[in-house]
Amino acid sequence: MKTGSLSMRLGLTVSLMGAGLVLLLATLAYLALTHELEKLARKNLESKMEQIQHSLALGLDAHAIRGRPHSLMDLVIGHDNFHLTIVGTAPDNSVLLNVGSKPQEPLLTDFKPRETLGYLNWVDSYGNQILSASSLMRLANGERVRVLLSLDRMDDQALLSAYLRATLIALPLLLILIGMGAWWLVQRGLAPLKQFSQVAAKVTTQDLTHRLSVDNLPHELGELAHGINVMLDRLDAGVQQLSQFSDDLAHELRAPLTNLMGKAQLTLSRQRPPQEYKAVLESNTEELERLARIVSDMLFLAQVSHPAARASFTEVSLAQEAQRVMELFALSAEDKHITLSLRGDAWVTGDRLMIQRAISNLLSNAIRHTPEASTVLLLVETYEQSVSLSVGNPGRGIEAHHLPHLFERFYRADSSRTRAEGGTGLGLAIVKSIMHLHQGHAHVTSQPGRFTRFSLVFPQALEAPLAPCGSGLAREGGVSVSKGID
Repeated sequence: MKTGSLSMRLGLTVSLMGAGLVLLLATLAYLALTHELEKLARKNLESKMEQIQHSLALGLDAHAIRGRPHSLMDLVIGHDNFHLTIVGTAPDNSVLLNVGSKPQEPLLTDFKPRETLGYLNWVDSYGNQILSASSLMRLANGERVRVLLSLDRMDDQALLSAYLRATLIALPLLLILIGMGAWWLVQRGLAPLKQFSQVAAKVTTQDLTHRLSVDNLPHELGELAHGINVMLDRLDAGVQQLSQFSDDLAHELRAPLTNLMGKAQLTLSRQRPPQEYKAVLESNTEELERLARIVSDMLFLAQVSHPAARASFTEVSLAQEAQRVMELFALSAEDKHITLSLRGDAWVTGDRLMIQRAISNLLSNAIRHTPEASTVLLLVETYEQSVSLSVGNPGRGIEAHHLPHLFERFYRADSSRTRAEGGTGLGLAIVKSIMHLHQGHAHVTSQPGRFTRFSLVFPQALEAPLAPCGSGLAREGGVSVSKGID
């Protein structure tokens, strides 16, 4: 295992935190034990001092303390850790009673007498901890004496020392156990990442079908696995679309190139009159124009697919842009005696030229497939959350099984007719890309033999800078404009 690995870092981090926690707990336990032993020692001294006070109040005086100290000695004798000294308060400060082996006379000068019980911690010449309590007590005759009672805390020291020795012995073992437990937990917690590595090693541009299993994963890793699966789905769809597009593009370009090469080779196979050469060149020019349109459309699709294309967005009037496009197609419509009619208006945020391109592609298809002496209706409608610009025309209509595929690149419901009319098969794909860039969508509805409608759906409408109103002229083979919705 590499020292820079995530499992090692997490293991060391958890181990250090566990070691710090153990040390903190051990320290707190030591301090708590020391405090409780101190508290217990003071309680024992206080209890003994109360008993001594009671004995002194039973009629003992300074003479009786020297001559008959049995009641006081009984309180101390048998407890090797207690030492009692009683000193009179006369000017000579003579010692009335001294029970125990600990010399306490030096404390008489350092430990000032007072009415309330006072405590003093000190260390004797052997290094033992001693806790002493001192108080002024009244005898039965009103005389006051000074009582000094000391407790040897050698047993408490032994208990604390034993605790420290046990802690020092157990601490390395605990740290080893914490380290091993942390390593095991980290290895178990990071085990699902091995699945991530295995799937990542299998994914290639030729095989994007592998996915991560999200079963029994922790919440955080489950979200990560789901995100990676979604990313792989998008990549797979993009690669499949690119592969399909490459195949379609190669197929679309192969036919005109084959025609060009075949005509050129056949023409050059023998000497021909100038009229035949001219006819071949004219035919080849038409094929080259079609190739140029395909290349131009492909460049436009690449431009629309780039996010930077949104930088030129402004407020656009759909009716104004539709009117401009209708004027461009007025002659084509007039040749077929088709009436172009526009109703409604709304403002959206978008690129004016791209919106014109989308309307132009739909209107061009509508005029191409509309019977003579009919009407093509461009209708702008405003809804609560969206704006729709639709282009509808009567005609043969489109069969239902073609509708889901119409906006795919190079898809043709009637390929022979479209090629004969010079189409590239990219017009509706361009419309779809333009609407995707505008955060909208395009869709189609059709009733075979009756009516077909293509719609551009934009996000919520904007307030119009000026509310245009008025009506236009309706005539056969011309343009009819009516602002507002009928």
